[in-house]
Amino acid sequence: MLNCDSSIPPLGLGGLAGINKNLPTSLLVEHSLRRNEGVLAENGALVVKTGLRTGRSPIDKFIIQTSETKDVWWGPVNRPLPVETWENLMNLARAYLQGREVFVFDGFAGADPNYRLQVRVVAEKAWHALFAGTLFIKPGKSDTLSPTPDFTVLNVCGLMAPDFKTLGLASGVFVIVNFSEKVILIGGTHYAGEIKKGIFSVMNYLLPKKNVFPMHCSANIGAEGDTSLFFGLSGTGKTTLSADPQRRLVGDDEHGWSEKGVFNFEGGCYAKCIKLSKESEPQIYNAIRFGSVLENVVINDARIPDYDDESITENTRATYPVSFIENCVPSGTGGHPNNIFFLAADAFGVLPPIARLNSDQAMYHFLSGYTAKLAGTEAGILEPTSTFSACFGAPFLVLHPFHYAEMLGRAMKKHGTNLWLVNTGWSGGPFGVGKRMKISYTRALLTAAINGSLEKVSFSPDPVFGITVPDNCPGVPPEILKPRTTWTDKSGYDKIANELARKFEDNFKQFSDKATPEVRKAGPKV
Repeated sequence: MLNCDSSIPPLGLGGLAGINKNLPTSLLVEHSLRRNEGVLAENGALVVKTGLRTGRSPIDKFIIQTSETKDVWWGPVNRPLPVETWENLMNLARAYLQGREVFVFDGFAGADPNYRLQVRVVAEKAWHALFAGTLFIKPGKSDTLSPTPDFTVLNVCGLMAPDFKTLGLASGVFVIVNFSEKVILIGGTHYAGEIKKGIFSVMNYLLPKKNVFPMHCSANIGAEGDTSLFFGLSGTGKTTLSADPQRRLVGDDEHGWSEKGVFNFEGGCYAKCIKLSKESEPQIYNAIRFGSVLENVVINDARIPDYDDESITENTRATYPVSFIENCVPSGTGGHPNNIFFLAADAFGVLPPIARLNSDQAMYHFLSGYTAKLAGTEAGILEPTSTFSACFGAPFLVLHPFHYAEMLGRAMKKHGTNLWLVNTGWSGGPFGVGKRMKISYTRALLTAAINGSLEKVSFSPDPVFGITVPDNCPGVPPEILKPRTTWTDKSGYDKIANELARKFEDNFKQFSDKATPEVRKAGPKV
């Protein structure tokens, strides 16, 4: 038991059957099994199912509109709700929890003590408390917890909002942030990612006020102390590429960039594990053991996970402490980044496997946040579909995207950071025709960029996208570097490349009023 209060007065919770506070991993696993929340896999991981919601619910996310939210970027991402709706839902949550056990985690978000947030998670599921203890930072022996946390997540996953339309909700599911009460209320969804991303959204709002740039990226450090960042949407390789046996992992998903350097927001990793294999991703594979959680992963009668089975969802997840990665950075901190990589899984097969960006192109592509969804990953998607998510994390931005882009531009300029666009998607044609970029090629390109080898080769501009592409790289066939040369149908390449360039242009129109002429001109040319 940690040194903190034995009740939960700020939430007004009463009549609870029990309050299980800051239990060790073994007890949380035992409670999860006792309550039939999951089963143990052969590798020791707790396997759970999240029901109908197997991913985040962006349409169910809201922010309570108060005096604390005057500078919020209101719109499709951040939709307002009145205080009255909050009070109604909180009363429903209090009534729902009467006579039930709750499980409490107290810890931190943010490895830098100067900028960390003391977080409390109160959940009706034991495995959600296990998840929180895995993903957030557990207090050390020298840490003293305040009786009142900086922010609380109340997760009543079994409560669906009745008469949701009268409350202004999109469904019975709700993920609501109240900056005045300093509480996130989650209901109707068992998907644990809402817990971590809720706090990430809070950090995206609070840290810029302290001149800290919050980033949806992974980070690792080389033997010489050089730091690299990897931005990318789900499925682009952010977690895979940062888990490099030759480099030490800082974190796989959320970081801040302060005047001192970068720091992890979390104490664990939340990796997609569809198609996971020991051969291709040994660090992640070996990290899944007792103390980790597998969400929606199918196991056979011998309790062996089948990572190729996507019958429940393609978005299968593994959660594990970052310390389960052998060469992690225990402090969760690193210096100012030498290199930043924007990862795009281009299913159209027209982006080069790596390209160098100048500062204006960096701003353009950061605001664009491009990748592509594949056919079959979502209902109704029958062919590759372009996806643009500002700052590679639009669902978690609380301020206007340009605010974060300006922070990136200033930090890059101040610290002389190199920026690269990397295509982890297709080559030689679109999905269904071409082939997925070999991870060995991608790692060779990243290594060359990080160790400076690419600085010694000549570069050529891409005629459509304008970015400069290396003419050769050790360990990579030269023809792979120029995507048009890998296509048998050259006219087909020209057509699709121009179609994607037009989509970039159309998407960027929303930022044209704030972007400088130089940034507006840094995009692709149709």
